[in-house]
Amino acid sequence: MDILGIDFGGTGIKGAVVNVQTGEMTTVKHRLPTPLGAKPEDVAEVVADIVHHFEWKGPVGCGVPGVVIEGMVYTAANIDKSWIGTNAVQLFSNAAGCPFSVINDADAAGIAEMTFGAGRGKSGVVLLLTLGTGIGSAIFVEGKLFPNTELGHLQIRGKDAEKRASDAVRKNKGLDWQEWAMRLNEYLNTLEALLYPDLIILGGGVSKKADYFFPYLKVRAKIVPAQMLNEAGIIGAALYAYSQFHR
Repeated sequence: MDILGIDFGGTGIKGAVVNVQTGEMTTVKHRLPTPLGAKPEDVAEVVADIVHHFEWKGPVGCGVPGVVIEGMVYTAANIDKSWIGTNAVQLFSNAAGCPFSVINDADAAGIAEMTFGAGRGKSGVVLLLTLGTGIGSAIFVEGKLFPNTELGHLQIRGKDAEKRASDAVRKNKGLDWQEWAMRLNEYLNTLEALLYPDLIILGGGVSKKADYFFPYLKVRAKIVPAQMLNEAGIIGAALYAYSQFHR
């Protein structure tokens, strides 16, 4: 079965139709820039444009960079604060004319990696981190998602971890790979001291360049790059929508 998946990120909103049985995208990915300020109504308009691009009429899954509980957004660290208290399911459904399910974006990426990617068949505690504009996190225990963790906001040296170790920080500060990896490693060791995961999956676009920084990472757990790269959010959002609309 095919479901449209959409991933709302800090710089771009992208979507594709996904075969939820195989995890493969059955269309070419369509990406539009995230509107300046990323206010709810503006984002909803872009989301609707993506739905209309695919001439889609069925269920849609969308990942959002914030805590999402029963369709309601509770945090907005890297998007406009007016998202807090917004019913994203209602907002997107009204804008696009399709039934929506909405999930935290890192949780969506985690579902994709656990189902078809680097976490497939893995037991124990698996931690996925998405390194991008911020740092998203998803935790799975024996394959089950513990939703809405916000571990990118863990304090490291008096700052949110994502203000020190996200991929955006690497780019904005002009850090070389080793300099950035040292910051990331400090963050990973802090997480290990709290969670003791068996496997850490590093995702986001930077995971394509794992060879540049993985040699500098020193952690107890096995650490691997995400296999689904920037497509994980789209695929995971589609998988989540399927689980919600086909209970």
